[in-house]
Amino acid sequence: QTCALPILKIPLREQIYAAFFAIIIAGLSQLTIPLGLIPLTGQTFAVGLAVTFLGMRTGTMSILIYLLLGLIGLPVFAGGASGIGVLFGPTGGYLIGFIFNGLLTGKLLETGRAGYVRGMLANIAGALATLFFGTLWLKWSTAMSWTAAINGGFVLFLLPGVIKAIAAAYLGIFLRKRLQR
Repeated sequence: QTCALPILKIPLREQIYAAFFAIIIAGLSQLTIPLGLIPLTGQTFAVGLAVTFLGMRTGTMSILIYLLLGLIGLPVFAGGASGIGVLFGPTGGYLIGFIFNGLLTGKLLETGRAGYVRGMLANIAGALATLFFGTLWLKWSTAMSWTAAINGGFVLFLLPGVIKAIAAAYLGIFLRKRLQR
């Protein structure tokens, strides 16, 4: 017989890895530099690291676990925030963007040999997806002008996002290669 719950079809090892990386994402989310309405955090680095190290399915599962932990009230979002109100606040688009980051980065890494250059390009594409969704939501949720939303939600985070994406790619691939031995 087939199990009605698809999560039970995922090997226990992958579920444990996903839970472990959800904790890593939650921990790095607390590294926060306030920059006005949207803080600079370690979340995006952790999201890229999870997907680079675990792959698309398990990495994205870790992102979903992280988001669910925050939505049920655990203080895992940036600055110890939690609850559904965060999702509907100005930073909610970035949180949803993490899912697309995981799917895009993972898919790009799975389409070929995951070397450092491919990893960096995949992580940069994923980071751009996060910024895209975050900026759209920022514009919509705050009624900012497009110029203000793009400058405050995208341009301001572009360089830090690229740096974190490159670091996540390098560390994720380095650790994956080391642990395969």
